[in-house]
Amino acid sequence: MTDRAYRAAPRGALRIEPLGELTAIFDRRSMQTHLVVAPLPEMLALMGDGPCDAALLAKRLETAFDLDDVEDVRARVAERLAELAAMGLVAAA
Repeated sequence: MTDRAYRAAPRGALRIEPLGELTAIFDRRSMQTHLVVAPLPEMLALMGDGPCDAALLAKRLETAFDLDDVEDVRARVAERLAELAAMGLVAAA
């Protein structure tokens, strides 16, 4: 199955501030603030500037955090990417 590719928000569009267990993400484009938990901020940080699908992002997360079972991670990443898209923090590429 092919995962949908997403693109992260342009540089400078989001202000990301850790608040202990939570992270506040202020979207300058919509003027909305989102409170999220891990791994959403880490996912945004690892997406890069180009199109990124769940398989590519799972591989990057596996490398960054020494995760096991990439296929399980890929499925969870696909769900989280859909959540980020629903919030407007990533867009379909």
